[in-house]
Amino acid sequence: MNQKTKIKKRTVSLRPIGWIRTPYKEKAPHHGRENDQGEFRLVLDPEYAGGLDQLLQFKYIYVIAFLHKSGKKYPLRVSPPWARGKVVGVFASRSPQRPNPIGLTITRIKKIRGNEIFTTGLDLLDGTPLLDIKPYIKDADVKSQANNGWIRRNHHSPWRTPKK
Repeated sequence: MNQKTKIKKRTVSLRPIGWIRTPYKEKAPHHGRENDQGEFRLVLDPEYAGGLDQLLQFKYIYVIAFLHKSGKKYPLRVSPPWARGKVVGVFASRSPQRPNPIGLTITRIKKIRGNEIFTTGLDLLDGTPLLDIKPYIKDADVKSQANNGWIRRNHHSPWRTPKK
């Protein structure tokens, strides 16, 4: 596409397929962990329960959510809470304050009962709208050449890579 081509701005609307239940009413952790305490569930609207067929064959799932409490204002440059003042572009971060407040997290499935998926820890507030669920497929989703970008140089990050 050349630079003279005008792209028309559009509005996209999504409908939640359900709701996320967690013990976090006001503040969620920055990253969910498998050993987080409390009950974590994805409650799908009953009309989508049939879509859960065979999902239990997978150990992990992607949870895609609308971060409904992240606010309407978003900075284009952010400082992650653990980055000790380092400022990066919002698209080089996992900040919930984004132009489109969509959250993505990976969690382990514990069990499925009816239209509910019980999982390990989620980093989402109770009542967060659930947009989609996708299986985490080891052979498709693991990228052996992936790196940690600017994060590997930050000694305080939750994903710090030890120096060799």
